[in-house]
Amino acid sequence: MSQTLKPLLAPFRIGVDIGGTFTDLVMVDAQGQLRNEKVLTTPHDPSVGVLAGLELILGNNSVRANDVHNVIHGTTLVANALIERKGVRTALITTAGFRDVLQIGREWRYDIYDLFLTPVEPLVPRALCFEIKERVGYDGSVLTPLELTALPQIAEAIKQANVEAVAVCLLHSFQYAEHEIQLKEALAKLLPEVAVCISSEVMPEIGEYERTATTVCNAYVQPLFKKYISALMAGIKQLGIDQDLYLMQSDGGTVHFHTALEYPIRLVQSGPAGGVQATSLIGQMADLTQILCFDMGGTTAKACLIDEGKSAVTTDFEVARLQRFRKGSGIPLKVPSIDMIEIGSGGGSIARINSLGLIQVGPDSSSAVPGPACYGQGGQEATVTDADLMLGYLDAQSFLGGSMTLDLTAARQCIQKQIAEPLEIAVTEAAFGIHETVNETMAQAASIHALEKGLKASSYAMIPIGGAGPVHACHVALKLGIERLVIPLGAGVASAFGFLASPMSFQFVQASVSPVQLLDVQGVDQLIEGLKKKGLAMLAESGLAAALCSSRVSAAMRYVGQGYEVEVPVSMGRLKQSFKQHLSEEFNRCYQHLYGRTEADTPAEVVSWRVVVQGPAPKLLEQLQANLTYTQASDTSADVAIKNRRDVFCVFSRAFVQTPVYDRYALRPGMHFDGPAIVEERESTVVVPRYAKVKIDPHQNMLIDLTEPVVQVPQ
Repeated sequence: MSQTLKPLLAPFRIGVDIGGTFTDLVMVDAQGQLRNEKVLTTPHDPSVGVLAGLELILGNNSVRANDVHNVIHGTTLVANALIERKGVRTALITTAGFRDVLQIGREWRYDIYDLFLTPVEPLVPRALCFEIKERVGYDGSVLTPLELTALPQIAEAIKQANVEAVAVCLLHSFQYAEHEIQLKEALAKLLPEVAVCISSEVMPEIGEYERTATTVCNAYVQPLFKKYISALMAGIKQLGIDQDLYLMQSDGGTVHFHTALEYPIRLVQSGPAGGVQATSLIGQMADLTQILCFDMGGTTAKACLIDEGKSAVTTDFEVARLQRFRKGSGIPLKVPSIDMIEIGSGGGSIARINSLGLIQVGPDSSSAVPGPACYGQGGQEATVTDADLMLGYLDAQSFLGGSMTLDLTAARQCIQKQIAEPLEIAVTEAAFGIHETVNETMAQAASIHALEKGLKASSYAMIPIGGAGPVHACHVALKLGIERLVIPLGAGVASAFGFLASPMSFQFVQASVSPVQLLDVQGVDQLIEGLKKKGLAMLAESGLAAALCSSRVSAAMRYVGQGYEVEVPVSMGRLKQSFKQHLSEEFNRCYQHLYGRTEADTPAEVVSWRVVVQGPAPKLLEQLQANLTYTQASDTSADVAIKNRRDVFCVFSRAFVQTPVYDRYALRPGMHFDGPAIVEERESTVVVPRYAKVKIDPHQNMLIDLTEPVVQVPQ
């Protein structure tokens, strides 16, 4: 992301990302020039922070509100509502005999050695789970017709319980949706003020527990989300931005707010998805094919592997885990999401002494309110940001470009009282212990994430983003054996930047279990064409003509008898000719790539079909390429960019070292310098270790080389 110098040119697009601590904004003009802003998140009402940020970025850049073409928004509201259990009171209606599907779950323990294991508490209490008489077979045949005679009584019970949302999930409704549709229509008349979500619209896939849980989650947050979006839209209109709002989905695509209101569960990972989109774009600038996206904000850190400019998309993940690294301890969601690992380690993560007498960091965070002790807002807990400030990695006077002064004394006192004194160590050693603990936690998680895919993190180049990412990136990279880092200008607001690079898209899925050799090719063709038409109609509502849209088709496949699927791309050009052979060959190729072998004697089957309908991708990369306003520096020495020097803790010597501090905006393409160094910009700070070599590329990216003669960080 290049630093801009020329006058801005309308129209403008603005990306807004609400994080746990800060709300980030990035504005791009018609020429691809960028402007950034960062304001504190307002947890009591996130729209307040968004509107304050919009007003600030418009005012500071003398941009008229009516020159804004669109606002693209990502939010943690959905995820936070599920994690904190702050959604609305929700009821469930299901097939007679299946009332306890949420309580039964998968019927296995996520920790077989924990005798006092806490099960996942369903979002819907059993008293609000209702049964309706009907039954559909696995093949979609109606075994028992739907009986609505008991529905008025159920509706009255729902009304008396002050329920605000109802989830409807009937057995095998992914094969035959008519019963759910009839229930939705009947409930709309009986309970006009209550939101109703049906599983055949939210997630028409196999898996009764997962489908029910996903539908319940969608209903649980929908009224809350609608209220938030309504307030935000009203505020945006008051600012003078007379354009519709678009929202980021978890799979990296954007949708019109009308679509988001129907499927808010699709936004559960919207912020991190924007960061991955930004990282992919930055990787293309630097001609990288294998990238480790390292996104560390104020509340959490995320890691994602990107190959050939694309990140993997999963449809099987969990939210609100009771134990962060224990699969099965959260609520399963079957919605498309970029495949990443989340680590409970951010700048605001709280440090404490655990039962073993060791430093533990996170997973809980001080958030934006009260925030770390050094924010001076009443925070009393020692955090990662407090430790970074004490170690000299952050500067009390230049944080957020000097617009926010940090309290070094408060940070020192917290770490002294809560960490140093109980461990009987020096306060500096305690601060470094916090910093080192969080780095080790993140490095281990990223390494495991790669190993689970049969890959090595050391084979990738790291692109760190987020407000705290550049502070910790080099030290984490050393632990992972990563030798190359690319740090973009504006890394602290990269997720918001990623929203601007994301195309409009929506993914449809339809379960249809069938062995490959028994596939009805004509039926498959009709199913896929039907999903494509739904997608084109949805994008048409946002003003996109069908001629501008494209589609991708894939099939979730497995060998007969397996319980997990492999995503297989489908060439529609071969749908009419040798389709079954093509599908089998593609499945074997994908399976071989993932597992190193195939089961030649076992037949394959299709579980579901997926269609992604997508509009044209914004030409942000081309705009940035054309907007390179900096010329090659005549003097490649970066000494002219040094603004001062300060004592910074060195991980190699375990002592403070007088270190040059560079102004990021004064660094020009071609300039280079060696570590140790601190590079400051408004949204983040880069900590460059001793021995590292740094060069500035034409896009103002910092290219950091950690090869010779860097040695491993001492343990």
